[in-house]
Formats: sequence, C-alpha cells, structure tokens
Amino acid sequence: MENTKKQGNLANPLILQSEELYKYILATSVYPREPEPLKELRKATAPQPLAYFGTSPDAGQLIAMFLKIVNAKKTIEIGVFTGYSLLLTALTIPDDGKITAIDVDRTKYEIGLPIIQKSGVEHKINFIESRALPILDELLQDPKNEGSFDFAFVDADKVNYWNYHERMMKLVKVGGIIIYDNTLWGGYVALPEEDVPEKKRAWRQSTIEFNNSISSDSRVEISHASVGDGVLICRRIC
Repeated sequence: MENTKKQGNLANPLILQSEELYKYILATSVYPREPEPLKELRKATAPQPLAYFGTSPDAGQLIAMFLKIVNAKKTIEIGVFTGYSLLLTALTIPDDGKITAIDVDRTKYEIGLPIIQKSGVEHKINFIESRALPILDELLQDPKNEGSFDFAFVDADKVNYWNYHERMMKLVKVGGIIIYDNTLWGGYVALPEEDVPEKKRAWRQSTIEFNNSISSDSRVEISHASVGDGVLICRRIC
C-alpha cells in the first residue's frame, strides 16, 4: 500500500521518517523509470478515498526486478485494489504469461481495467472476485498446481497472512519468490502498543505475529525491505 502523509490518519506513516528523502527517492530513482501505463493508473487511483491502498511505486519497482530475476511466467496475486501491482506484473512477464489475481471487490479493479486493456495485457490476467482462501484451496485440489507458480504477491487482510503463506508454500515452486506487503505497518510494529492508534492495533499485532512466524520458517530465505509500508521478501528453499 502506498503511504503518504497527505492521507492523514487513514494511512500509516512513512517508514522513512523524512518525507523529503522519500520524495527524493521517488523523483530520482522511481518516477523517471515508471512505465507510462503505471503512471496513468497511479493518477487514476489518487482521487479514491483509499488511494493509499495501492502498491507504492518504489515497492513496485522492486517487485518488477524480482519478477525478472526469477523469469516469472506464472504468478498469483492476492489483493488487487485498482491494479497497480497487477498491471506492473502483466507488463513484466512474457506475453504468454498468466496471473491469477484474487480480490473481494471487482469495482476497484475496474478503475484500472481500462488502462490494463489499453496496455494490451488483459489476456494475461485471470481476475477472480472472491475471498482468497477458498480459491487457493480450490487450486490445491489439482496436484498440477502444486509448485507451479514462479512468483506471488500478497497485499490483503493481514490476519490471514500466515494462512496465505502456508498455501503459498505449496503453490509456489522451490526457488520461487513470495512478497508480502505492509509488513512494517508504517513503523508501528516497533512501537509500544499504547503509542499506536487504537484502530490499528489489531492489524499491527497480526503483522508482528506474522513477521515472527516467518522469521522462524526454515522453508524460506527472507529479507525485509523498508520500501513503501515495508515488504517481506521470501524465497522458497524447500
């Protein structure tokens, strides 16, 4: 999720406590390289009340690099919103690549859909309007799906992150990458609970528990990156 101080109490604070430094990174390293369709989708998302739900462009840049490193062709995305990370993935993978994209709200996806269509990559996307767990379990009923995904991106309800992770460990191949968004929760994970706004405490606690569980998971190599609202990068090793 993209986070700027412009959203006030709705968004998490910046991980980088200097807004000027974050703007410098965006202006110097991110925006000049951001593909035009992504710029257009980001601007189309900006007027939305929950615009900060969108993947931050600096996190998107990192995701694109990992997609290329693993030569991803078959990917899965949990949580789509208006489709910034989805479009980014579709632009990055080969023309015959496929993305299984799951979200409970198609109306938000349709904000970005015209841009996806104009970009000529809609044929790569299988959008499923549903809660994610039933779809993941349905995929796992077919043994051919086990270990068949090269890459996964998860940006959805934090209370289910570990449930998603257990299923990703079966769906994503050994050597594949799974990236979880919002895993530093605006820095709130490092603060005493009394210093965290009450409405954010439950999700903060879920995030802390998930991070601790991943840290102990011998099935993955991990790296935490402080881009956007924090991303946890996992490489499946067994």
